Amino acid sequence: MQYVLLIYHGTSLETPLPEDERKRVYAEWAEVNKTPGLTGGVPLGRPENATTVRVQDGKTLTTDGPFVEIKEAVGGYAVLEADDLDAAIEVAARIPTARLGGAVEIRPSETYW
Repeated sequence: MQYVLLIYHGTSLETPLPEDERKRVYAEWAEVNKTPGLTGGVPLGRPENATTVRVQDGKTLTTDGPFVEIKEAVGGYAVLEADDLDAAIEVAARIPTARLGGAVEIRPSETYW
């Protein structure tokens, strides 16, 4: 089954990490990225730099910033091929952001049409 891991930074980016902690985070990410079945996505920019696009009555409308306000901005994502939700939880728990004040949301991949 495919799962999308949405990585919410929360407060994890509010203060710079000390050098030793930053090295630990990089090492943890390196190990997570070696997980079989895990395809990492590109890091996402901050929500205040987003542009939201909608089409209404055939016209393209753009809005600066995110469409919805959220406390924890999505900072990245990954796609994981795993046997079940428990396996996906194990991988998500290894993502450094989960222990640094953020969270990782796991969503099963679905086809809507």
